[in-house]
Amino acid sequence: MTPYPPLEEYQLTAELKLNLEQLKKIFAKCSDVVHRDFYLGQALKVAVFYIDGMADKKLIEDTLVRTLQQAPAELARYLAEKTRDLVTVMESIMPLTDVAVCDNLAVVVKHVLNGDTVLLLDGYKKALALSTRSWEHRSIEEPITESAVRGPRESFIESLRANTSLIRRRLKTPALKMEAICLGRYTMTNVVIAYIEDLADPAVVREVRQRLERIQIDGVLESAYIEELIEDNPTSPFPQIDHTERPDKVAAALLEGRVGILVDNTPFALVVPTVFVQFLQSSEDYYERYYLASFLRLARFVALNVALLLPALYVAVSTFHQEMLPTNLLVKLASQREGIPFPAVVEALIIELTFELLREAGVRLPRPVGQAVSIVGALVIGEAAVSASLVSPAMVIVVAMTGISSFATPSYAMAITLRLLRFIMLILAGTIGFYGIMLGLLVILVHLNTLRSFGVPYLAPVAPANFGDFKDVFVRVPRWAMNSRPDQIGYRDPIRQGAGLQPTPPASSNPPPRRGDS
Repeated sequence: MTPYPPLEEYQLTAELKLNLEQLKKIFAKCSDVVHRDFYLGQALKVAVFYIDGMADKKLIEDTLVRTLQQAPAELARYLAEKTRDLVTVMESIMPLTDVAVCDNLAVVVKHVLNGDTVLLLDGYKKALALSTRSWEHRSIEEPITESAVRGPRESFIESLRANTSLIRRRLKTPALKMEAICLGRYTMTNVVIAYIEDLADPAVVREVRQRLERIQIDGVLESAYIEELIEDNPTSPFPQIDHTERPDKVAAALLEGRVGILVDNTPFALVVPTVFVQFLQSSEDYYERYYLASFLRLARFVALNVALLLPALYVAVSTFHQEMLPTNLLVKLASQREGIPFPAVVEALIIELTFELLREAGVRLPRPVGQAVSIVGALVIGEAAVSASLVSPAMVIVVAMTGISSFATPSYAMAITLRLLRFIMLILAGTIGFYGIMLGLLVILVHLNTLRSFGVPYLAPVAPANFGDFKDVFVRVPRWAMNSRPDQIGYRDPIRQGAGLQPTPPASSNPPPRRGDS
């Protein structure tokens, strides 16, 4: 793809007037682009170019322009007559520290669009790009989609540099590398690949870089654009790349040897490689005591099975396998279904679709109204449907339990996948009963076993089995027992911490003396 406008036909010249005419032609009809001409030390004519709203106007006017105007006339004449070396300009009079030399007009335009100020000097075929970036952005707030009772309250924002600083504050090491890539023909979105050089697999880093560099697209407005273009199996319903708005989660992933991808203008970062169990883990698991975290994690695994299978099991049992129910329960369910005009599978599909519509309406409406609609709507519609004998009370209970269980999944992407698969399992159960459920589970397990995320098996460490990594799968062992990194990912430096960190009671059984004891 060729950039627009075609910058190849524009070249920097030694004549300031011609350079300004070319820039004005490129930025024609751009009312937010500002340029100002003045004299450096009243001897050398210069001009600045920047975008109002993206550059710090006060810094430009009060620091840059004033300093250049007040430069000694002898220095200005020396620069104008005896040298054409821009390094001399930078070392002699430049009031800013972050300065880059631009060799062609395409680089000049890129710097202007990124919020920098470009300084053009008469008699020079090069320009100076000065870092004056400053635009409005929201402050760092508490995470919305990944809230936690205990843990850091900071979340990523739409500013890429602010997001990289949040990670750098947590990982104060020069081994933390952040490679920059620009994607998007029109958006020219800045993307950063973050990894710890001593821990990350070089092959994974190289693969991430190659997949990003081959992206040819008009614009990247959110990290989801990149996620769909770099995942291993785009036809799979299961997410193969984790996304998060928590800097502590990205920092923890980098410490395991993973790679983070940060995209400008979005608060969501990507983490690769990703395995299935990651989507059932929460950041809070590592901030609470290990037995509480283990209990909650096991509860999430139970909730996953309930969210996926409970409606299908109810339909299969009530339709094909009534002999599996106790007589009293079977009679109770049969009496509730008396007068229901639909088969159990149609009844389940109706109430499930209604529940999904209510949930979607609650998300799209303004927050105060959406919560009321989702809660009141479910109560009113459920009660009205039961009173009208359209659905049975037991089916409403089953769907409600299923919806509550789906909310227990920490990852929104995985929760959506479970919601989609639940309908497939429901149809299979209504068609051939338990055989359909087992067939669906078999297909899902085979599919999961074939998935890879940047070369790492999706079901690791369960398949292929690595019992050493089971310490952080279904349960979380105590912190002092988590001595090693995941084998498939952090193999370059498997030792996470020293041995023998388990706290032990004092050798003496007598308590230490308190102040005032004789």
